[in-house]
Amino acid sequence: QVQLVESGGGLVPAGGSLRLSCTVSGTTISINTLAWYRQAPGKQRELVAQISDRGEIYYSHSVKGRFTMSKDVAENTVHLQMNNIQPEDTAVYVCNLQYNHYKTYWGQGTQVTVSS
Repeated sequence: QVQLVESGGGLVPAGGSLRLSCTVSGTTISINTLAWYRQAPGKQRELVAQISDRGEIYYSHSVKGRFTMSKDVAENTVHLQMNNIQPEDTAVYVCNLQYNHYKTYWGQGTQVTVSS
């Protein structure tokens, strides 16, 4: 019923920009908390950014000032604008929706690769 589909990943040079999108079906993002996580090989999954149903946004210290999370309620889509991308940002970026205290949903992820 709830489905999250990410898009926008790709290959980008260091210092470049990408815009990731996560389109949600089965629920409305206006009443849910959504987040972007990233997973790099050999590293723990990291919370990158999170936006609550009330519009409150959290950023990881490692991306604060470079990444911006936003939501487009009309399209039921959240975005992650990634600026000044660095090699350490290389990872699979995964969209997460917090449906309630007991259930979360995950997308399949989109690969971001930063070249030097």
